[in-house]
Amino acid sequence: MREKVCLNGAKIVHFIGIGGISMSGLAEILHRDGFVVSGSDDVASEITKRLESLGIKISVPNAAENISSSIDLAVYTAAVKPENAEFRAAKELGIPLMERAAFIGKILHGYDPVCVAGSHGKTTTTSMVAEVALAAGLDPTISIGGHMNRGGMNYRVGNSTCFVLEACEYSNSFHHWHPQTGIILNIDADHLDFFGSFENLIESFAKFARNIRPSGALVIQAGLRGFEKIIEGLECKVITFGLENSRFWPRNISYNAEKPSFDVMDGKNFLARVNLPLPGEYNMLNALACFAAASAMGIPPKVTADALSGAQGTKRRFEFKGIYNGAKIIDDYAHHPTEVKSCLAAARRLRGTGKIICLFQPHTYTRTKNLFHEFAESFSYADKIILLPIYAAREPFDPKISSDILAEAIKKSGGDVISLDNFDKAGNYLKQLLRPDDLLITMGAGDVYKIGDDLVK
Repeated sequence: MREKVCLNGAKIVHFIGIGGISMSGLAEILHRDGFVVSGSDDVASEITKRLESLGIKISVPNAAENISSSIDLAVYTAAVKPENAEFRAAKELGIPLMERAAFIGKILHGYDPVCVAGSHGKTTTTSMVAEVALAAGLDPTISIGGHMNRGGMNYRVGNSTCFVLEACEYSNSFHHWHPQTGIILNIDADHLDFFGSFENLIESFAKFARNIRPSGALVIQAGLRGFEKIIEGLECKVITFGLENSRFWPRNISYNAEKPSFDVMDGKNFLARVNLPLPGEYNMLNALACFAAASAMGIPPKVTADALSGAQGTKRRFEFKGIYNGAKIIDDYAHHPTEVKSCLAAARRLRGTGKIICLFQPHTYTRTKNLFHEFAESFSYADKIILLPIYAAREPFDPKISSDILAEAIKKSGGDVISLDNFDKAGNYLKQLLRPDDLLITMGAGDVYKIGDDLVK
């Protein structure tokens, strides 16, 4: 059994943005531990309804009157700005405020956390580790930045010291945490609007590694850029995984419709054979990272292999959505050139005799601009590329970059591409374009998936 959360005397906690995936799980942990919990969000959702059913007071929408002087602590997400009404009200009343990542850091003191970091594959690998921990009977608490296909959950509150969670590098959020087991899957140029340079990004991951408890372990892909800097001087154990020259590696690899089967090797020792139901070499690497982490957690190889062979992954990660006019529709969260290329490579084995059609929604102006040339060359496995307008997310409009500009660069790289300025045009275009045995991938971190959903309906 884990120890109950201690917040230095705070007993009444309010969550600004309680309907988020991570915040809702944190609220439930405190509620179970006897805290008086309340929260607000802009809209009601299935998540807020579930929290209400547990006895947590939910206010919709966010408003200053939701904050009273009886509150001991207010927790907020990075998306909440100082001008937020509840944030301002808490400030005026002298109520302590704590950002979500720092708050998680306080909670994790009572756990043996497994924190999954990396530029790509965090959500899928976190779900893999979670499924292994569940299969091993560890009764884990789980926090994932997406919905697991198994049961549709994004968080779970367990009663053991095992806590499996996704660790985001943006804004150095994961620096607040001290994992027992830390995983670094890969490192690629991303979020340079915050980090400024790739060297600063490497340093951020190096600090994450230095925060791992001395009794714990770093699981890291062998040979990734910055590898030596990251492992230098670490007190914890270092466990490597990769396709070669690593402790955990695959042998006798075969593919069935892009889904890999392989022997998991620990050095020269055979551990188990895994028949992974998730596609692509990149998911095989994710599974090897999971195997390495499971070994650090003391989970037997057979338990890990059986759990991975039944892994269902997460929504929006190469997720089959249905059929339209005989064409398969897949949805994927890929929003970085490396992810785009890997996803389309996996699709290549599944396409049959038809065409691969990629409907891509670029995510943020800064990412599109910083990785412009990489994006222009990342669609080589697609027969037809359709670009939607850039999904701005947290950013203001930038007239210096657009999907039209990206389309011109893709054309110069040999891609057959068209840029359309709204969802209706894209949907109508696809209705005319799709033929039996084609494979459509709706791709991006925004709301592009809605077009595929509408086609399937």
